[in-house]
Amino acid sequence: MRTLRLPDDVCKLETLADFIADQLKDLDSYVLVGDSYGAVSSIAVATRQPKGLKGLVLSGGFARSPITSPLLKMLAALAPFFPGPFYRQLTLSFHAMQLASSFDKEGEIPWSIGKSRDFFIRETSHKAYVNRIRSIGKTDYTALLKNIDVPTLILTPEEDKLIGKEAAGVLVNGIKGAQEVVMPRTGHMFRFSHPGAYSLEIRKFLERASL
Repeated sequence: MRTLRLPDDVCKLETLADFIADQLKDLDSYVLVGDSYGAVSSIAVATRQPKGLKGLVLSGGFARSPITSPLLKMLAALAPFFPGPFYRQLTLSFHAMQLASSFDKEGEIPWSIGKSRDFFIRETSHKAYVNRIRSIGKTDYTALLKNIDVPTLILTPEEDKLIGKEAAGVLVNGIKGAQEVVMPRTGHMFRFSHPGAYSLEIRKFLERASL
């Protein structure tokens, strides 16, 4: 198993796909597993049909930006100008609220808005957040989904206010043979709140696809 930490200073998904491909070039066979922004990054790589890619697992991902609310667009546009405490206290708090679901407290690991915010404070710098928001706004992989030619699992939470079910539908309809599993009573952060259920579905997929 290889876990990749995405660079903070990349503002284009195609550049990010170059980075990921370079990290995997020594592998003869691998399955890409991506969650949220990691899922979008995985899509960017998979559409290139790289040698060695044998399967794809996507959760909380999308082919084009799911941000349609004028308020969210305005906040995203303002984010670059407000680092430091403003970013940590306001931007990330609002972002965490958008990722929350009514099922989070029921998880194997009870989750909360505060836990999501703390996670982003630890793992996502202001520079990384801004670059990722910018990269999403410039990208639409919908037409390229047909290029993905490996067994693909789409893990969809029952409730995802930010991404929405439509985004998962675009992936399921655009990727030939994609399998979707809707995770009951979960939200966008189910990889953290329901790690056992998340890993079980991936294991079952790998067994079905003989990967």
